[in-house]
Amino acid sequence: MASSSGASTSRGMGLKLSCPHHPEAQLVDDFHAGDMICTACGLVVADRVIDVGSEWRTFSNEKAVSDPSRVGSAENPLLNGSDLSTMIGKPTGNAGFDENGMAKYHNKRQMSSADRALINAFREIGTMADRINLPRKIVDRTNVLFKQVQDQRTLKGRSNDAIAAACVYIACRQEGVPRTFREICAVSRVSKKEIGRCFKLILRALETNVDLITTGDFMSRFCSNLTLPPAVQKGATHIARKAVDMDLVAGRSPISVAAAAIFMASQASEEKRSQKEIGEIAGVAEVTIRQSYRLMYPQAAKLFPTDFKFAIKVEELPPP
Repeated sequence: MASSSGASTSRGMGLKLSCPHHPEAQLVDDFHAGDMICTACGLVVADRVIDVGSEWRTFSNEKAVSDPSRVGSAENPLLNGSDLSTMIGKPTGNAGFDENGMAKYHNKRQMSSADRALINAFREIGTMADRINLPRKIVDRTNVLFKQVQDQRTLKGRSNDAIAAACVYIACRQEGVPRTFREICAVSRVSKKEIGRCFKLILRALETNVDLITTGDFMSRFCSNLTLPPAVQKGATHIARKAVDMDLVAGRSPISVAAAAIFMASQASEEKRSQKEIGEIAGVAEVTIRQSYRLMYPQAAKLFPTDFKFAIKVEELPPP
């Protein structure tokens, strides 16, 4: 069987290969011989085909200490060098040294300080996300936000930890799963006040905005952490929404309104929770819950859903 030199030339030019005698026939690659063969007549259409597959076999039950892949780490588009720089290791043989015993090859470009700061920030963001069980989608959005802030250089003087924590807060709100400042503060190394300042500066610098938080954004998570049944969660959600619609809690934060609604719904059911327990989960003080509850208490009969299963009468709810 002879090799077709014209086919090889066409392959080098990027044209589609085909058998000259059977143009519609399928070609198969024989990587062992480095040939591309026509399945109809066996003609070698192209030779010296490069095998781009791996040189090893990987089994699921293998416990390799190191990854045998030679392609390097995954490309990170957020880094200035795209993470494609080559690092030269220390020479181990005589070929790596000159006649004076000095290494022939050296790293001409080390990682820049900007990339090093980004990598440290991304590591800190990943640590915070793991502590509050945030998905990868939010981590990626946070990394992009942090990169945009660093490129604009509008927050000079602010610590990277505070900027990273504020970016986590913004990413959570943009993805529809908001977290409170207290929750972000608990998993970071900066104060709530500093996170709030960076939050406002980032919104102004990036000229972006976030959706307003509502009581429903926190209700399911708070009730789940309090181990309340779905019926109580449904009742608390209805109470909070009704209180907002009736303009009973004007000026109160959605978190405190949600906490007060949970307290009212739980007190009317068999699964009672105290203001202290709810405050620890919601991250608000007991007095804050009490103030919102005081505004809702006079209209309690109108706030509960019609199908709510009362364990006590509305008139027997604890006074504020």
